[in-house]
This record gives sequence, C-alpha cells and structure tokens, in this order.
Amino acid sequence: MSMAEPAGVLRLAQYDRAALAGLLQRLDLKLTMVAPDASIPGSFWGDEEAGLRGSSLFARADTPLHSILHETGHYVCMDPRRRAALDTNAGGDHAEENAVCYWQIAVTDLLPGIDRSRMCADMDAWGYTFRLGSAAAWFEHDAEDAHLWLAAYDLIDDCGRIRPGLRRRT
Repeated sequence: MSMAEPAGVLRLAQYDRAALAGLLQRLDLKLTMVAPDASIPGSFWGDEEAGLRGSSLFARADTPLHSILHETGHYVCMDPRRRAALDTNAGGDHAEENAVCYWQIAVTDLLPGIDRSRMCADMDAWGYTFRLGSAAAWFEHDAEDAHLWLAAYDLIDDCGRIRPGLRRRT
C-alpha cells in the first residue's frame, strides 16, 4: 500500500462513527480513537493507518475507512489463537490476505454511506494492487478463491454477503 496522500479517500472524520462502531461491536472489536497526530498503537504501516491490539482497533480522524475495514477483516479472518495474541501484525498467508480484501469490500453492504464501488476506488487510490488492474475487476472476475475461503469459515453466504461473525476454527 502506498503511504502517499491520495485525494478523495474516505476518512473516519467523514464517516458515521456510530455506524462503524456498531459494526465493530457486532464483531467483538472496539473502536478506540487516538488523538490527532499521535502515533496509532498497533499500526503495522504507521502514519494514519489503523492498528490492532487485542480486541481494540485504533484509529484517528484522518485514518482512511478502507484501512479500518481492512484491519477489521484481518481480525475477523484470523483464527482464535492468533486473535488472542494479536498485537500489530495480523499475520496470515496469501489466501487469507485475499479473503481480507474480499471481506473489506463486501462488508460495505452492512454500512450506510459507502458501497463496494467506493471501497474499490479507495483501495485503488491508496495503492492496493491486483492482477486485473483494479480492486473492482479483481472482486468481480478473479476473487473466487477469496470467496471460497470466506465461505469455508462461514464468514459469507453463497451469494457473497457478509455473515457478521468471527472465524472460530483453524
């Protein structure tokens, strides 16, 4: 991901914090706000990127919503053993990372004021890279493996809709 400042990426300050906190609560994750310009605890990438420690997701007002949802996806997709020891590095393999990206896009169906196309555009603007050249093209035409991975852990239904919950088994 690029640490450059893409214009127009949706930030937490521009989003309904209560709606986001409600989703996170359903996932046993707590949104913890960090003061402006303070370092974000548990941030793997640093700068304004969201961070994870235990069951807390840390963000500032300038944290991109895509970053918050990506880290939430890691929390959802990791097995309980990794979740119990979580501090900064979510770990996981390539297949899980793809599942996280898929989840990050699909979860927008549960959030007001953002949709899959906006999430894909923000991911592209930030510098996520996919074989087909864009997040949307990947999601629509090349993400069957990620869909199957999420379905195997009961995190989505057969139609690709999010089942709010956490991966419970290894």
